[in-house]
Amino acid sequence: MYLSGLDETDQKILELLTQNARQTYSEIGEKLGISRVAVKNHIDAMEQNGIIEEYTVIINPQKLGGAVSCYFEIETEPQTFQEVIKILSDCPTITQIYRTTGACRLHVHAVAADQSEMEKFMQEYIDSLPGIVHISTNVILSRIKDVKGLRL
Repeated sequence: MYLSGLDETDQKILELLTQNARQTYSEIGEKLGISRVAVKNHIDAMEQNGIIEEYTVIINPQKLGGAVSCYFEIETEPQTFQEVIKILSDCPTITQIYRTTGACRLHVHAVAADQSEMEKFMQEYIDSLPGIVHISTNVILSRIKDVKGLRL
């Protein structure tokens, strides 16, 4: 996939960073046949333009003893949609919130330390959300495929 605004070098750098964001400018430059200064300039420009937002560690909750990971599909009444987003955004158990197609539909991911913490989260947050039309919950049993970053 060719992304508008990115040249071939930008795309190759992003691909390498997606595989391992801890690579040095020199290592990336060596793989691409360009100087570390050129790599730094490309990365700096992508950071300044908001293409690269952050560097982070991705933790696999299934590898942590007892961690419970769930997805919630939430449909609200239109007048409570923004209030629900605010409540969910302020909750530390929630790791991702996506607005999806459908009637005021949200796709929400939450990770709790164990089953009792997930149940407490559901009682305190999910069960008390205003204007809920429908909620479905899916517990993640295992990760089969998880693509990091954007496939270029």
